[in-house]
Amino acid sequence: MMSHLIVMPIVLPLAAAVALLMTRFGNPSYKRVLGLVTTFALLLISLLLLRQAAAGDIHYYALGDWQPPFGIVMVLDRLSALMIFVTSLLAVGAVLFACGGDDEKGSNFHGLFQLQLMGINGAFLTGDLFNLFVFFEVLLLASYALLVHGGGKGRIQSAVHYAVLNLAGSALFLFAVGLLYGATGTLNMADMAQAVSQLPSERQGMVVAGALLLLVVFGLKAAILPLYFWLPRAYASAPPPVAALFAVMTKIGVYAILRVYWLIFGDQAGPLEALEQSWVWWLALGTLAISGIGVLAARDLRLLVAYLVLVSVGTLLAGVGMRSPAAVSGLLFYLVHTTLVTGGLFLLADMIGTQRGKAGTRLVRGRVPHNATALGLMFVIGGMAVAGLPPLSGAFGKVMLMSAGDSDQRLWFWPLLLGTGLCAIVALSRAGSTLFWRSQASDDGEPLSAWQWAGTGWLLAASPLLVVLAGPLAGYTEATAEQLTNPEPMLRAVLMQQGDAP
Repeated sequence: MMSHLIVMPIVLPLAAAVALLMTRFGNPSYKRVLGLVTTFALLLISLLLLRQAAAGDIHYYALGDWQPPFGIVMVLDRLSALMIFVTSLLAVGAVLFACGGDDEKGSNFHGLFQLQLMGINGAFLTGDLFNLFVFFEVLLLASYALLVHGGGKGRIQSAVHYAVLNLAGSALFLFAVGLLYGATGTLNMADMAQAVSQLPSERQGMVVAGALLLLVVFGLKAAILPLYFWLPRAYASAPPPVAALFAVMTKIGVYAILRVYWLIFGDQAGPLEALEQSWVWWLALGTLAISGIGVLAARDLRLLVAYLVLVSVGTLLAGVGMRSPAAVSGLLFYLVHTTLVTGGLFLLADMIGTQRGKAGTRLVRGRVPHNATALGLMFVIGGMAVAGLPPLSGAFGKVMLMSAGDSDQRLWFWPLLLGTGLCAIVALSRAGSTLFWRSQASDDGEPLSAWQWAGTGWLLAASPLLVVLAGPLAGYTEATAEQLTNPEPMLRAVLMQQGDAP
């Protein structure tokens, strides 16, 4: 049974999605129960996979018993297990919130939600470049529909821009995969890493072209400068539980850059080693600068949180650009923190907007939320965490990243990271004072569901909990960074062993 556990994060949400989509006009309670049970089961599975990966062994699952490099394989290591676990935590908070009524504002929410989880988990587990493309398409297809859940002009406009850009990215992905396959003769990432290390010089130009095309695609998914402009409006207009789940979408691009460029273009790649480093480093710094300006300019709470997601993207990719085990460890710690906290802030923004009447989430004078004390406390915790203020978890991740750079990198990274943190503090302070102090008291206000409180609290509680668990988590991210930066065990496990094949 344990040998089949690796593929369960894909099979379970797929089966649930089929069942839910076949009963699209069925009882809403049935759909909620099935969605909740599936998501919590996925969290349990991700915990088991995290425990299995923590031992340091790399496992693979060969579909149909077709062995690598010719068959389709799912690979479990510390990095993929961590990403699936974070996604599961985020999904639980989002689906709890959705059960407060957002799931009934359109059709097929729970089925599409599970389908997107299937695509996200598949992207984290696949050991094959073409199947990475396939899972990207699955999650994007579900995200197109989820983005317009409930309708509305703003959502439809954002969905069109989002869909067009991602379709262009998909076309570039196929071109890149074709170039790399033509040069190396394989699509399995471990096998491609071996082929690149032995590549004749006349084929290196084709590989460089394919690798840089992939960087454009992954940069679009991660929303790096100058490919970020689709994200703020799309995330700000998305339904709250969808926006919360979207908090992990940019991290898929970061994950793909880590996985592909550390495995295929690692130390063994010779002259093709670290193709992405200079590009990612400078573009990440530019993303930090632009997102800091966007945070200050935002006049809507949802838009402000969307720009805070961009701040996290710049921070994470700066860690990628440092290209050291210490930087990878720091960015993984920060990734766990920022994914859960920004997801919670999207949910909190909707709760605040719901109780402000016509003012909604716009940062203008309006009525004070009916549950101002509880909402204000959650806003303070989320704001401090996302801005990186001690003693919450954001400060831990930022310190780890700041200490990982060399002297030249610190000269650029420290002022930008601290400057964007200051921008976040100023913007969040202004937003909080407008929402809770500069508004008029009122007894009116739409009641908030217990499901909404539970989902938002689940995600925002992650920050203080990560402080308590900072030692074990930092130890895990350090071990993950060591495993990622040393691809030899991955190559041996996937290409030379068959112990975990079904």
